[in-house]
Amino acid sequence: MDAIDTTMLTILGVLGILAFLIILFTGLPVSFSMFLVGIIGISIIRSPGAAFSMAAESITRTFSSATMSVAPMFILMGVIAGYSGIGASLVNTANKFIGHYRGGLASAVQVVCAAFGAICGSMPATIATIGTIAHPEMKKLGYDDKLSTGAISAGSTLAVLIPPSLTFILYGIAATVSIGKLFASGIVTGIVLMFIYIITVAIWCKIDPSIAPKSEKFSWRERWEAVKKGRILEIVIVFAVSIGGLFAGFFTPTEAGAVGSFGMLVVVVVTKKFDFKRFVQSLKETVRMTVFIYFLIAAATLYGNFFSQSQIPMTLGNWLTNSGFSPFTIMLFITFAYWILGFVVDIQALVLLTIPVFYPIVSSLGFDGVWFGAYTVVVVGIGGLTPPVALLCYVMHSVVKQEVELKEIFKGVMPFVFAGLVMMLLLAVLPQIATFLPNLLYG
Repeated sequence: MDAIDTTMLTILGVLGILAFLIILFTGLPVSFSMFLVGIIGISIIRSPGAAFSMAAESITRTFSSATMSVAPMFILMGVIAGYSGIGASLVNTANKFIGHYRGGLASAVQVVCAAFGAICGSMPATIATIGTIAHPEMKKLGYDDKLSTGAISAGSTLAVLIPPSLTFILYGIAATVSIGKLFASGIVTGIVLMFIYIITVAIWCKIDPSIAPKSEKFSWRERWEAVKKGRILEIVIVFAVSIGGLFAGFFTPTEAGAVGSFGMLVVVVVTKKFDFKRFVQSLKETVRMTVFIYFLIAAATLYGNFFSQSQIPMTLGNWLTNSGFSPFTIMLFITFAYWILGFVVDIQALVLLTIPVFYPIVSSLGFDGVWFGAYTVVVVGIGGLTPPVALLCYVMHSVVKQEVELKEIFKGVMPFVFAGLVMMLLLAVLPQIATFLPNLLYG
């Protein structure tokens, strides 16, 4: 292939990216946008017959993949938890323990989002669930809307860090990195980010005490009663058996998801938080979400094939590695790209879209794949919080039924955006935050 051919293919690839973004902004789902651009692009490069053949192969391979069976197991676990009302129990219990401190409920929301994220694994779903429960309670107690909406929106970014994380599953599949190691990296990274958010709440309340009043202090008896009624200990045991068994090597990721789903089902049935109607709804929702994720992966695979044939990954990789830029500068470039794309693109779709491009570059520079996974998730999460686009802020706006102006939510997330930048710097300076536990568990 001569230089002219390579140049034309690169131009076609760039046009493909622009076409994808334009189609995306028309409101067409991400998966359909990628699928459409992939078919058209491959048809131009090769032939329509080859394009449709590759499309069929992408769908068949994805839906029949044994590796992908891990996704529906953890999705079912999260859906069962969502339908059982566990989110309300977590908020109530956390409020009983630390709600009496100024800004305590806003801090408790971070713990709740991390806990619910460990079950759910989705940022929008975490905002929808915890926002619906926590925001009215915070409003009733006199919390400023900026703090309440900002804390809930920021807390949702913990959902894709604390395992089991669907984002880490997709990253592991796309980058062929151990899902167990990625889960382990998310534990420490997520906990550190959670405490940074809690410190942010404390500093904000110290500067402006009027944004968060103190609430009633409950006795230890009332606190443990909330733990008992909320079945928090049982949920912790299910999580420990599922994820602990995965880390210990007793289960594969798929088996860990199955154990977690079964354990969660047992807990909610025994505690009478579940009935047959909700069980059927959970199965339907799991099928719907699984098909959505599978088709998203198939579309991303097809789009990735077009992307590879356009020579953009190779051209970009050669340009970055031969440009004379230091690895630090190249990582800044990649960080900025993820941050900007995180404004508008859902994190799962973004991982599938970009990992085929950026991961080979990062790997060639000697960066650890597990560390890059945790770093990428943090960066994209902060992108989703950053105004004026801020996908997560718009989700929060819809959850509060537009009772809070969007500009107030934007003001509320800004302290947490800066907190996220601190987390990014910590990961860059101390990569051991993400790699220590995986190395300890897996060597």
